[in-house]
Amino acid sequence: METTATTDSAESAESAGLIPAPRRLVRDQHGHRGRLDEETRLEAGPGTEGVARWLRATVGAATGFPLADSGDGAGRLALSIEPDLPQEGYRVVVAGPVIRIQGGSAAGVFWGAQTFRQLLGPDAYRRAPVRPGREWDLAAVTIEDSPRFRWRGLMLDVSRHFMPKDGVLRYLDLMAAHKLNVLHFHLTDDQGWRVEIKRFPKLTETGSWRARTKFGHGDSPLWEEKPHGGFYTQDDIREIVAYAAERHITVVPEIDVPGHSQAAITAYPELGNTDVIDTTSLSVWDNWGISENVLAPTDNTLRFYEGVFEELLELFPADTAEFSAFVHVGGDECLKDQWRASPTAQARIEELGLADEDELQSWFIGHFDTWLSARGRRLIGWDEILEGGLAEGAAVSSWRGYAGGIAAARAGHDVVMCPEQQVYLDYRQDAGPDEPIPIAYVRTLEDVYRFEPVPPELTADEARHVLGTQANVWTEVMEDSGRVDYQTFPRLAAFAEVAWRPLPAPGERDFADFERRMTAHYPRLDALGVGYRPPNGPLPWQRRPGVLGRPIDGPPPNK
Repeated sequence: METTATTDSAESAESAGLIPAPRRLVRDQHGHRGRLDEETRLEAGPGTEGVARWLRATVGAATGFPLADSGDGAGRLALSIEPDLPQEGYRVVVAGPVIRIQGGSAAGVFWGAQTFRQLLGPDAYRRAPVRPGREWDLAAVTIEDSPRFRWRGLMLDVSRHFMPKDGVLRYLDLMAAHKLNVLHFHLTDDQGWRVEIKRFPKLTETGSWRARTKFGHGDSPLWEEKPHGGFYTQDDIREIVAYAAERHITVVPEIDVPGHSQAAITAYPELGNTDVIDTTSLSVWDNWGISENVLAPTDNTLRFYEGVFEELLELFPADTAEFSAFVHVGGDECLKDQWRASPTAQARIEELGLADEDELQSWFIGHFDTWLSARGRRLIGWDEILEGGLAEGAAVSSWRGYAGGIAAARAGHDVVMCPEQQVYLDYRQDAGPDEPIPIAYVRTLEDVYRFEPVPPELTADEARHVLGTQANVWTEVMEDSGRVDYQTFPRLAAFAEVAWRPLPAPGERDFADFERRMTAHYPRLDALGVGYRPPNGPLPWQRRPGVLGRPIDGPPPNK
């Protein structure tokens, strides 16, 4: 008998809890059940040794079983790479004493191991056994699956509110549990610089700390009157990148230019438009919004950021995974008032024969596209980098709706779809009065589940430029890990299924089935200690009464 994870029968109860739901699940009603016990051996075929380490560290810790590579017991957990499977595809076969996890690559085996862990139930997500000596039974089943998109991402903003290293490692584990494979790491902004650059120590000595922080939206009258900041040392970054690689996740760093740069200008005032304002009077910004203080389009600025990127490229090796060559340069929300008033900027426009300030920004981004390309890297930026023209090899993160992604794909540029109206997880999850610090449109769990990354306007050839999709977590109103959890989950589970699984058209998707499967997934999140938003609304300690947000009424534009 063959079933899928969307079946609502009692016999498929185990499959109904899988998120993302697999493409194919075959249950053998008469087959022998699988079992994990003290004697189960873990056999790692060539290329799967890293997955074996991960299984021992997680499932081994939760069960209390050693999962040794040798022994006298009949039970085996066998890992192997099989060429008949897609690159990230996997097959899990539970048939008597031998449980097989196979993949088209080590990544595929790893995603299969994630599904295997889900089959074991929520106790498999704990860090130590809660029922020592228990034997773990599994129904006889074969599951085959592979992802729809190659880029399945989460953007994490650690600039507005700093997330210490352990929190980032935890989010990498949460991403892996949901088969997401790209962490877009937003490391710099007006409110803080978060990565150590040794040749420019003031970036972190000065630029990583602000004196106070606006509490709530920018219109809120409340302030948190204490310094906020922090940064990652270069060894912290190396650890994060290595930890991610073990989980088959690529970390794509973002260094924002030429806007969103007030923290850098505060540390090194010569980077700003000194012929317009006294940049020595600036401080790391303590408010939200778009700062008018942007980088000056000078040779000194170019050389400075080349130095920054030189160190960054050493921290983020290009040869570790499909997307590891990418470097994100921001390029969004660059206010050009200072350039219009700057004799230096205007002279640069005339010298280069440019039409206006938009083309000046295009020149600035194009410089780093050429610089990165010469070093075997690929530039990616927010969709504003399309304005004034875009270099041939650059890719686009389409955030202002679908339009930027459509334009980029039609022009032959690769695209990551992350439209703010659909997958910005700082947006409020409900219109109710208890929703903490309500931001923008309501984006419910169901809304995210019905998000479609590929615009129907694209032809098949144009759609091939859609590398995938990502959800963005901006942290202006997320002051600690509990708030990040609340905004991110459970919606990230819905997004993960959209990113992984080919789904029907948005209106035809079976959200009721997804909700049923979420009843099995919430206990997994509980075991992982995730402070998600409960289905019935925020818990008392998750509310923020009296803290202003920025709600926008009505449905978001779908364009």
